[in-house]
Amino acid sequence: MQIRKKRRAARKVSLQILYCAEVSLVNVDEIINGKISIPEIEEIDDYAIEISKGSQSHKKEIDKIIDDVSENWAIERMPIVDKCLLRQTVYEMMYMDEIPISVSINEAVELAKQFCAEDDSHKYVNGVLGKIAKQIEKD
Repeated sequence: MQIRKKRRAARKVSLQILYCAEVSLVNVDEIINGKISIPEIEEIDDYAIEISKGSQSHKKEIDKIIDDVSENWAIERMPIVDKCLLRQTVYEMMYMDEIPISVSINEAVELAKQFCAEDDSHKYVNGVLGKIAKQIEKD
């Protein structure tokens, strides 16, 4: 499988892990180690593990960044899928230097179109991540 498709699949798995952890109030390790299973997930590859664990371990820092750029939406009021998607993408943008920021954003927008409940969530996700990208590039 191409690395691009493999990473796309890993991002989807990571989103499912983060969502399950958020609604179940558990650590991602419990899902990764199989203590809690997600029937839709057949395999969890290293990239999915890395961005899931990284998103959770940097959650406070990432939430503050998201909260600072989110207009009219406190992070605790965001739909869970949107919040998890933003967290994993911000983690990737900040800590995965080998991934171009534009690729991370494009992948997040595609996942938002597929998984987010609101019809315009992908536009919101794109806008928030675009603002964060500008801050990262400035720093």
